[in-house]
Amino acid sequence: QVQLVESGGGLVQPGGSLRLSCAASGSYFSLYNMGWYRQAPGKQRELVATMTTRGNTDYADSVKGRFTISRDNAKNTVYLQMNSLKPEDTASYYCRASLLARDYWGQGTQVTVSS
Repeated sequence: QVQLVESGGGLVQPGGSLRLSCAASGSYFSLYNMGWYRQAPGKQRELVATMTTRGNTDYADSVKGRFTISRDNAKNTVYLQMNSLKPEDTASYYCRASLLARDYWGQGTQVTVSS
């Protein structure tokens, strides 16, 4: 069982930056593939970025070159560095941990990009 807690969201102006954190409780964090997803009002949840246990990453085309996912296994934490933020990045951002056939989700953190 893994519990995930996201933090770091907030209100930022277009062009600004935020760093989201997702802290995981439980054991064997390094064995989990980790990901960030987001959901805007009235839209489906979508993948933002993922990182495997080996450190391989994947990004949605809309965030490539602006967002960076990273993890610190010693701290049981995964991060999402978001730069050059745009109004269309406004959404609730969720952390996901996956191992074999099991998925765990955090409660989400709100990111609002507005002037």
